[in-house]
Amino acid sequence: MRIKACRKAHFNAAHRLYRKDWSDEKNEQVFGKCNNPRYHGHNYELIVAVIGHIDPETGYLIDLKILKDHIKTEVEDYMDHKNLNEEVAEFENLNPTVENIAVVIWNRLRAKLDPKYDIEVTLYETPRNFVIYNGQ
Repeated sequence: MRIKACRKAHFNAAHRLYRKDWSDEKNEQVFGKCNNPRYHGHNYELIVAVIGHIDPETGYLIDLKILKDHIKTEVEDYMDHKNLNEEVAEFENLNPTVENIAVVIWNRLRAKLDPKYDIEVTLYETPRNFVIYNGQ
């Protein structure tokens, strides 16, 4: 029997959606207000799910304190109140769309969690706009 255990988190960050290799006009056409050269911010809501089998000895899938600690170091401390374009290494040459942010978060957490678990990241950029990434 597989089960999913989830942890919610929150962080605030600024970004600008644009491509350096495109003209200002094309960036404006494709990204609109999100292309603001002075950046704009979001209050991101994050749900990280760990999927696997319950340990018959402990009754846990995973100790959620472990997941909480990894989310704090790999996401909150790393991205909260940052300009993603300028302060987060992964976005030096990667457009910080909500899709790409979710993949970066997934990769950072995947490197910390036991490979016996599957993981899934749900990232809300706004209350109505969100993405889900599970590594596939």
